[in-house]
Amino acid sequence: MGGTVSVDEGVHVVVVGGGFGGIAAGNQLKSYKIPFTLIDVKDAFHHNPGALRASVESGFAKKTFIPFKETFGENFKQGRVIDIDLQEQAVILESGEVVHFSHLILGTGSSGPFPGKFGEPVTMENAIQMYEDLVEKVRAAPRIVVVGGGSAGVEMAAEVKTDYPAKEVTLVHSKIPLADDQLLPSVRQGLKEILLGKGVQLQLGQKVTNLRDLILNEAQPDMRILTDKGLEITADLVICCTGIKVNSSAYSRAFHDQLAENGALLVNEYLQISGMENVYAIGDCADIKEPKMAYHAGLHAAVAVENIVRSLSKKSLKMYKPGSLSMLLSMGRDNGIGQLYGYHVGKFVVVQAKSKDLLVWKSWKEMGQTAPP
Repeated sequence: MGGTVSVDEGVHVVVVGGGFGGIAAGNQLKSYKIPFTLIDVKDAFHHNPGALRASVESGFAKKTFIPFKETFGENFKQGRVIDIDLQEQAVILESGEVVHFSHLILGTGSSGPFPGKFGEPVTMENAIQMYEDLVEKVRAAPRIVVVGGGSAGVEMAAEVKTDYPAKEVTLVHSKIPLADDQLLPSVRQGLKEILLGKGVQLQLGQKVTNLRDLILNEAQPDMRILTDKGLEITADLVICCTGIKVNSSAYSRAFHDQLAENGALLVNEYLQISGMENVYAIGDCADIKEPKMAYHAGLHAAVAVENIVRSLSKKSLKMYKPGSLSMLLSMGRDNGIGQLYGYHVGKFVVVQAKSKDLLVWKSWKEMGQTAPP
């Protein structure tokens, strides 16, 4: 991050979305002393990698929500962006308020089912309580089914089994291999072995057919979970970790010609939206061929802000180049597996680097605040 940049009176950057990319962009704009407004529907940043442990370990949720106001002050505005007026260079909030921009960074992220994702416009206190309520339901349920074997599903099953080894935990996944298809085969096989070692029952290569009829995240004795292979599982709690979608509602009308099939925004090598010089997309809502990860969103933010700075001083822009995949999967606080720069890494490295505290300290440091004990 650099020093102060000389800016014209009309320069005002609007950042839509307060996820990992949004807070990184906000902090860098703040360090350059470039006027900006960060807008998010929530009043607090959510450290999403900690969401699954917060569903199992009481007291952990309060470490995963960090208030925006204490970090960004008057540069933060709570609200839901419902449209963008490109002609007037303004974002329009659900309240009717209009916020003008000279440059726009879209970091709206992705949404999915609770507890893996959290996007409700509730207070930080209410959000924390929702996780604490789920902790009690997990504690009370003897049989738990996790639907979805992507990275969230395997981590969820591992968290439950780590704290409650006696519970019957079943993971149902539509594919045979687990987690992200860009992971090394040895990492995906290692995930399977860790789950089996913890006693998780794996039902792979089959889909749950009655998911819409099930009550999720609520303790309900003797629920029947049915699959397309004729399997019937009885459980007392069902947690869904599938159906992650790009959050496109804020921009889909304004950029309907620049959308990928999944709703992400088509960007060039400078992370500018196709055909736009002053609008950037970062994180999950940018159509970049790499896994959707917090780490990547931060890298995108650095490039987008640097390119705004360079454009203000008429300098050539910086290109974003996706690197080799790095992904660490926490399998409870005592285990993990992953890969760094394309190389397989095992339990010791992942436990020390991520599994013990899920990097919550890093987000509190980035937000310039002190984490609760």
